[in-house]
Amino acid sequence: MSTQTILLDIADDVAVITLNRPDKLNAFNEDMHKELRAAIKQVKTDKARALVLTGAGRAFCAGADLGARDLASGEKLDLGALLEKYYNPLVLGLRRLPLPVIAAVNGVAAGAGANIALMCDLTFAARSARFIQAFVKIGLVPDAGGTFMLPRLIGLQKAMGLAMTGDDIDAETAESWGLIWKCVEDEALMDTVMDFARHLATQPTRAIGLIKRAMLAAAGNDLESQLRLERNLQRVAGYGTDYREGVAAFMDKRPPKFTGT
Repeated sequence: MSTQTILLDIADDVAVITLNRPDKLNAFNEDMHKELRAAIKQVKTDKARALVLTGAGRAFCAGADLGARDLASGEKLDLGALLEKYYNPLVLGLRRLPLPVIAAVNGVAAGAGANIALMCDLTFAARSARFIQAFVKIGLVPDAGGTFMLPRLIGLQKAMGLAMTGDDIDAETAESWGLIWKCVEDEALMDTVMDFARHLATQPTRAIGLIKRAMLAAAGNDLESQLRLERNLQRVAGYGTDYREGVAAFMDKRPPKFTGT
């Protein structure tokens, strides 16, 4: 699939979505939102078993395309409506995909671009990448789930600091804080991510989707509620063919051949 603002490639059960507005540092505009939503739908339709999200050129995503907003007329824009129409469905769509979603942050990730990267299940970043909560610099509040994810990933003090100052942090710092999964050398980023994604695509995809559901629910559950959820999800996993294959492979002392079901 090739469009104006999004590239989609699916091979070996791994889907790669590339944000493709390199001249605008892959900043979001209306077309990109629409095409990205269609690409995610295509990933589900084609039953990929892992998804990689990255950016073309020298950036992952610079956030919203501020040049697409006409403020010169003095008309007030309803940014809440913009979030409700585009960003919130995007965040929820990525979180609800029943397969591993991996961000490959190849350059600057700013504003909503940073938070979309952090909303992925695992985030890899090139050593030269930088993460910026740029909202405060234009008088706005972190969105695209930023106020949800940042305190959970790095604690309230660091989250407040990043949001209130708009200071950027490098990938090495992001890894040491627990903001991302791994920092890798620039030239190794895509090979590392694709090797990892291909590995995950051979794993029990249904179980990985259930793991996502459990982990994401934990923050809002008390212990008893989470135990009940674990019971329910384990029941679903136990009915799957991958569970039977995993046990059989263990008993036969051979590598399992998971089908994702």
